[in-house]
Formats: sequence, C-alpha cells, structure tokens
Amino acid sequence: MLRQGRLTPGQTRALELHWPSHGKAISDGVLNPATQFPGDGPLHLEIGFGMGDSLAEQARSNPSVNYIGIEVHRPGVGHILMLMDDYDLDNLCLYNEDSIEVLGEVILENSLDVVQVFFPDPWPKKKHHKRRILNRDFVGLLETKLKTKGLVHIATDWQPYAEEIESLFDTLTQFRRVDAPLRPQTKFERRGIKLGHTIFDLAYRLVD
Repeated sequence: MLRQGRLTPGQTRALELHWPSHGKAISDGVLNPATQFPGDGPLHLEIGFGMGDSLAEQARSNPSVNYIGIEVHRPGVGHILMLMDDYDLDNLCLYNEDSIEVLGEVILENSLDVVQVFFPDPWPKKKHHKRRILNRDFVGLLETKLKTKGLVHIATDWQPYAEEIESLFDTLTQFRRVDAPLRPQTKFERRGIKLGHTIFDLAYRLVD
C-alpha cells in the first residue's frame, strides 16, 4: 500500500526537481543497470528504506556500487531525494511502488548481488503476522533475482520476528547463514535501541 503522509516543503521541492532524474516506475519497463547507472559495479537493492538516510550514506560511501531503493512512504522518498542532491549521487535510483511488484516486473533474474531489508514492519499482533513481508514466497522471489552467491541481509529489533526469519531460512538449503556485513545505523534502529530492544542482523548467502 502506498503511504502518502505529510510532505515538508523541502521534500515537495525535491520530488518536483529530482524525481524525473532519479525516480523510476514499473511502467518504465525492465530496469537495465547498464543504461541506468554510470558504472557496472555490484547491484544492491534495499526494500523499505524509510527516510533513506542509511541508504544514501551507503551510496555515498560506496560510489562503485549501484543501488536501487524501494519505498512506499512518499515523504521518505522526498527526503532521500534531498540527500541525493546534497551528495550528488548518480549510483542510486528509486521506486515509490510495491516492492513485490517491482521485483516481479522490472528486476532482471540473476542480477542482484545484495538484497537489504532493514527493520521491516514486524506486524506484532498475531492476527497480522500474515502481512509480514519475509515469508517463504517472498524469499523464493528474491532467490530468482539474486546472482549465485548473492546475499540477503535483514535487520530487525523485534525478537519474535527475528526467530521466525531464522526458522524460515533454516528450512532453505539453498541459503547459508553468514556474518552480516557492516551497515549504517537507521532511524528505526536508533529508536529501537532507545527502547532497549536487541538488534538482530541476519545474513544469508545463496549457495552454488
């Protein structure tokens, strides 16, 4: 579901000025990294980047890596566009659409080196668990988009969700648990730490 939210004047201006050059839509067709980005470096996809500070920092710190960000919250898209302008980033493009639809319709098979899902909504009430994005069907879709030895990197501060994710990947022999790479801290992570939550960084590599 797209979440409009309340845009600040700066976010509104960033969307008007910078979305045409950095934004993509499913209707644009299949994304070709060779024509979208200036270099042919590794391709990382982040699902649900929130306000985008962490993703923009990754793109700034790793100019040889190409990034795709998906977020349904429009103020977050406006905010990261402001950062992209400040940092003069050309190795990041954005989608303001449903992640499953973007993955299914525009991301080439065997094209992604890394998929990042940082602090997805845990839907803590049991009756809402079916809304959690990380389930067997979703991971199966990710598998088709990852290169051999591609990485899925997940972070959450909700222990029951972390345990559910661990149990899911334990049943998938095509993935192997590995050490999670370092990453910038996110806004949701800082909030979780203030609340005394444990941060779980989970990483799984697609085996040969």
